[in-house]
Amino acid sequence: MVRTWILVAAMAAVSVPALPQVAEAGVITRACLKADRKAASRSLCGCIQQVANQTLTRSDQKLAARFFKDPHKAQVIRQSDNASHEVFWKKYKAFGKTAEVMCRGA
Repeated sequence: MVRTWILVAAMAAVSVPALPQVAEAGVITRACLKADRKAASRSLCGCIQQVANQTLTRSDQKLAARFFKDPHKAQVIRQSDNASHEVFWKKYKAFGKTAEVMCRGA
Protein backbone atom coordinates (compact mmCIF):
# COMPACT_ATOMS: atom_id res chain seq x y z
CA MET A 1 0.00 0.00 0.00
CA VAL A 2 2.74 2.46 0.94
CA ARG A 3 4.72 1.47 -2.13
CA THR A 4 1.71 2.20 -4.38
CA TRP A 5 1.23 5.59 -2.74
CA ILE A 6 4.89 6.50 -3.27
CA LEU A 7 4.66 5.48 -6.93
CA VAL A 8 1.51 7.59 -7.43
CA ALA A 9 3.11 10.56 -5.65
CA ALA A 10 6.27 10.26 -7.74
CA MET A 11 4.26 10.14 -10.97
CA ALA A 12 2.23 13.15 -9.90
CA ALA A 13 5.38 15.11 -9.04
CA VAL A 14 6.82 14.41 -12.47
CA SER A 15 3.66 15.26 -14.41
CA VAL A 16 2.45 18.34 -12.49
CA PRO A 17 5.07 20.76 -13.85
CA ALA A 18 3.96 19.92 -17.39
CA LEU A 19 0.28 20.59 -16.77
CA PRO A 20 0.29 24.40 -16.97
CA GLN A 21 1.96 24.27 -20.38
CA VAL A 22 -0.68 21.87 -21.68
CA ALA A 23 -3.64 23.51 -19.98
CA GLU A 24 -2.79 27.09 -20.86
CA ALA A 25 -2.77 27.91 -24.55
CA GLY A 26 -0.66 30.88 -25.47
CA VAL A 27 -1.87 33.97 -27.26
CA ILE A 28 -0.43 32.76 -30.58
CA THR A 29 -2.12 29.35 -30.25
CA ARG A 30 -5.49 30.93 -29.51
CA ALA A 31 -5.20 33.40 -32.39
CA CYS A 32 -4.06 30.66 -34.77
CA LEU A 33 -7.00 28.42 -33.89
CA LYS A 34 -9.52 31.27 -34.02
CA ALA A 35 -8.29 32.36 -37.46
CA ASP A 36 -10.24 29.41 -38.85
CA ARG A 37 -7.74 28.63 -41.60
CA LYS A 38 -7.94 25.25 -43.28
CA ALA A 39 -4.39 24.19 -42.29
CA ALA A 40 -4.75 25.26 -38.64
CA SER A 41 -4.61 22.41 -36.16
CA ARG A 42 -3.85 22.12 -32.47
CA SER A 43 -0.47 20.57 -33.23
CA LEU A 44 0.51 23.22 -35.81
CA CYS A 45 -0.70 26.14 -33.72
CA GLY A 46 0.96 24.65 -30.63
CA CYS A 47 4.24 24.30 -32.51
CA ILE A 48 4.04 27.90 -33.68
CA GLN A 49 3.41 28.93 -30.06
CA GLN A 50 6.49 27.02 -28.90
CA VAL A 51 8.63 28.86 -31.45
CA ALA A 52 7.06 32.16 -30.36
CA ASN A 53 7.91 31.37 -26.73
CA GLN A 54 11.54 30.91 -27.74
CA THR A 55 11.88 33.91 -30.06
CA LEU A 56 9.36 36.61 -29.10
CA THR A 57 8.60 38.47 -25.91
CA ARG A 58 5.11 38.32 -24.43
CA SER A 59 4.41 41.78 -25.82
CA ASP A 60 5.70 40.77 -29.27
CA GLN A 61 3.44 37.71 -29.16
CA LYS A 62 0.40 39.87 -28.43
CA LEU A 63 1.17 42.08 -31.41
CA ALA A 64 1.87 39.10 -33.69
CA ALA A 65 -1.38 37.43 -32.61
CA ARG A 66 -3.29 40.39 -34.04
CA PHE A 67 -1.98 39.51 -37.49
CA PHE A 68 -4.06 36.32 -37.54
CA LYS A 69 -7.26 38.36 -37.26
CA ASP A 70 -6.09 41.33 -39.32
CA PRO A 71 -3.29 40.43 -41.79
CA HIS A 72 -3.21 44.05 -42.98
CA LYS A 73 -1.91 45.01 -39.52
CA ALA A 74 1.32 43.15 -40.36
CA GLN A 75 1.77 45.27 -43.47
CA VAL A 76 1.19 48.45 -41.48
CA ILE A 77 3.80 47.45 -38.89
CA ARG A 78 6.27 46.34 -41.60
CA GLN A 79 6.02 49.69 -43.40
CA SER A 80 5.99 51.81 -40.25
CA ASP A 81 8.73 54.38 -39.63
CA ASN A 82 8.53 53.67 -35.90
CA ALA A 83 11.88 52.33 -34.60
CA SER A 84 10.23 49.86 -32.22
CA HIS A 85 8.16 48.48 -35.09
CA GLU A 86 11.37 47.96 -37.07
CA VAL A 87 12.94 46.04 -34.18
CA PHE A 88 9.77 43.98 -33.79
CA TRP A 89 9.59 43.25 -37.52
CA LYS A 90 13.14 41.85 -37.57
CA LYS A 91 12.29 39.53 -34.66
CA TYR A 92 8.98 38.60 -36.29
CA LYS A 93 10.67 37.66 -39.56
CA ALA A 94 13.16 35.45 -37.70
CA PHE A 95 10.25 33.89 -35.78
CA GLY A 96 8.42 33.18 -39.04
CA LYS A 97 11.44 31.51 -40.64
CA THR A 98 12.06 29.39 -37.55
CA ALA A 99 8.39 28.40 -37.27
CA GLU A 100 8.32 27.43 -40.94
CA VAL A 101 11.26 25.08 -40.47
CA MET A 102 10.32 23.70 -37.05
CA CYS A 103 6.58 23.27 -37.64
CA ARG A 104 6.64 21.83 -41.14
CA GLY A 105 4.51 18.72 -41.05
CA ALA A 106 3.02 19.48 -37.62
